[in-house]
Amino acid sequence: MGSIAFVFSGQGAQYSGMGKDLYDNVPVAAEIFKRLDGIRPGTSIQCFEGSKEELSQTENTQPCMFALELAAAAALEAAGIKCSMTAGFSLGEISALTYSKAISLDDGFRLVCLRGKFMQDASEGVDGGMAAVIKLEASTVEELCSRYEHVYPVNYNCPGQISVSGLKSELADFSIDVKNAGGRAVPIRVNGVFHSPFMEDAAKKLGEALEGFEISTPKITLYSDYTADIYDNDYKTLLSKQICSPVRWQSIIENMIEKGIDTFIEIGPGKTLCGLISKINSEVRTFNVEDSESLNKTVREVL
Repeated sequence: MGSIAFVFSGQGAQYSGMGKDLYDNVPVAAEIFKRLDGIRPGTSIQCFEGSKEELSQTENTQPCMFALELAAAAALEAAGIKCSMTAGFSLGEISALTYSKAISLDDGFRLVCLRGKFMQDASEGVDGGMAAVIKLEASTVEELCSRYEHVYPVNYNCPGQISVSGLKSELADFSIDVKNAGGRAVPIRVNGVFHSPFMEDAAKKLGEALEGFEISTPKITLYSDYTADIYDNDYKTLLSKQICSPVRWQSIIENMIEKGIDTFIEIGPGKTLCGLISKINSEVRTFNVEDSESLNKTVREVL
């Protein structure tokens, strides 16, 4: 067994039915869902039966994905797999924060519920969206964004892929510029303009709300999306600034590998992060856990 990092998925990979298999087949996972239902009634049903439209609403997406992710992490741990480092993509950072024991499960869930609401509120009235730009260098994407008043590079995912947020009225022409530069802009399935200046009000509200939460030193090495480095003591600033700042995912993964990580387990729906990590470094191993089948496969191959 190599040196393992747990990485928690971000918004956009959600789907109706996520978590149901773990709930039915893994008792420790079912306990997580039941506990979180006590805080936000109906979360499990939303995961298992919610429509695509319902799960696309940020105030629903984030609590539901958090529930699945912490349930899957509990299932992994119960199977004997633990990690030495952890990180999460955007909302996944709250899952990683919670898994690292820097915040309690109950408070982590309350925090992600607030985060989802603040981000949805900030998105309302903004006719915007996000797109993944592929096949272009970061500097090229940054230059293309600079031509527009309201298009921003926001997620540095892996070599040749950067996500942007912006107004739809500008993203259409921006996408043409991307094509003319030899790249492609692929719309992302989210309901907002995340990690951009449009989220500054949400960041401010989250910063104020964080004053009511107790956050302690993580028990597992935890990386920040905002700095791409290991968490320092200013947890509340890192968490609030993350909302309106780029996610530096490629740098996080490179830093983890430099520190000795050779096995990454994505926790959450889909395999988006596995794909990004493989493009960052093809020599590391990647696995995902979202249901009992992927859990059992990961356990067989990692242990």
